[in-house]
Amino acid sequence: MVKPHVIGAHYGLKDWLAQRVTAIYMALFTLGFVICAFCHLSSGFSFDAWHALWASPGIKFFGFLFVLALCYHAWVGVRDIWMDYVKPVCLRLALHIITLFALTGYVGWAVWILWSLSA
Repeated sequence: MVKPHVIGAHYGLKDWLAQRVTAIYMALFTLGFVICAFCHLSSGFSFDAWHALWASPGIKFFGFLFVLALCYHAWVGVRDIWMDYVKPVCLRLALHIITLFALTGYVGWAVWILWSLSA
């Protein structure tokens, strides 16, 4: 008896779990940030108040983790779209590379923004 040959990268459970974990982290960070912002900015929504809020190391760190979670979440979703719906291998590879470079650039841009707030 011949065993069937399974084709695919076998990302299923890992990707499903990654999507859920990153989504939960992003939801919790958003909720925590909104609460923190309303407590910290109760005196007013001025530029100086926002600057002081984002200059704190905790907000920067968890904000950076939010950006990483968002980009990984997006990578898993977009990669699956390219794998499922783009059949030509060359085009799919090009779209993977473009997506990877774009998401890496977004992380770099977010780091630059977050770390320039303390200046």
